[in-house]
Amino acid sequence: MSFLRNSYPALALVGLLILGFVIIKLFGSAETMRVATEALIRLLFAVGLYVFAGNSGIVSFGHMSFVAIAAYATTWQTCCAMLKPITMPGLPPFLKDQTYSLLGSALTSVALAGIVAFIAGLILMRLASLSASIATLALLFIVNTVYGNWTTVTMGNSTIVGLPVYVNLEVALAAAIVAICLAYAYQVSAWGLKLRATREDEVAAQASGVSLYWPRVIAFTLSGFMAGAAGVLFAHFTGTVSIGSFFLSHTFLIVAMIVVGGMRSLAGTVVGVTLISLVIDIFRRAEAGVSLGALDLGIPPGSQEMILALSMLVILVFRKEGIMRGKELALPKALRRSRKASAETGSATAQ
Repeated sequence: MSFLRNSYPALALVGLLILGFVIIKLFGSAETMRVATEALIRLLFAVGLYVFAGNSGIVSFGHMSFVAIAAYATTWQTCCAMLKPITMPGLPPFLKDQTYSLLGSALTSVALAGIVAFIAGLILMRLASLSASIATLALLFIVNTVYGNWTTVTMGNSTIVGLPVYVNLEVALAAAIVAICLAYAYQVSAWGLKLRATREDEVAAQASGVSLYWPRVIAFTLSGFMAGAAGVLFAHFTGTVSIGSFFLSHTFLIVAMIVVGGMRSLAGTVVGVTLISLVIDIFRRAEAGVSLGALDLGIPPGSQEMILALSMLVILVFRKEGIMRGKELALPKALRRSRKASAETGSATAQ
């Protein structure tokens, strides 16, 4: 019972995801399954971003860099064996002339993203909170510029096609569950507690002997690994990779998701991703329109972005800590009463 009580916030989120998965599998269309798969990949990235931003209070705009690094790394290892020597002649021979297994390429790509995150963290986490946040945006611009102009290796701004597509709803769900469990384990660990202490009061944390530097570096590295995993899944979900997919629009979308849900809790991240993904799909379908006989009904293009911006504005004005207000899912009252009764019984026995 103690494990259930201590792990309830994560287990409840996992249970809700599994429930949604079962409902979609039973009643959803192929299009609904595709939308849900994309939402779960976003959730993986958002949870990874939460590990750093939610626990440190530093909003990172550069995590899409790690998504891009992992996506291109798995592309170099798995795609278009016949075309690589022609379209990407600058690749080293062990990539240009070889094709690797899907699992091996996924692991090495995630590892590469994590290593880059660690190196970047060693530099960026020496900066103050606001400066570090701006520096992560600079990192995103650097990676985008390099990959966008390295034509012999990345094909520049062109789209690379021909990647194996193996990511479905089941794979995305499994990855999201692992991410939630990993994020919660970090959140309740000593390193997570230290990092949140620096978030609440840097001066008091330092006075208590808590370092500002290493807890941030560790969280930044772990979140880089998780962002890399999202990049691998995205590449093998769409079957294509383009540097334009890993820039500001997707960055701000994920940041909006965790802000709407509540950046300071894991539950807020899951709620934000779910809600915004649902809003995006509804308005995307509305923009496409429906036909009723000779009448075509639809909303103007761009309404999706406008509604998303308005929802963020409303949340920030009336509920600035997000929908969940930094709180995790709480134990049901019945379990709390059971826990209290057990504690009282144990106390009486001891006496």
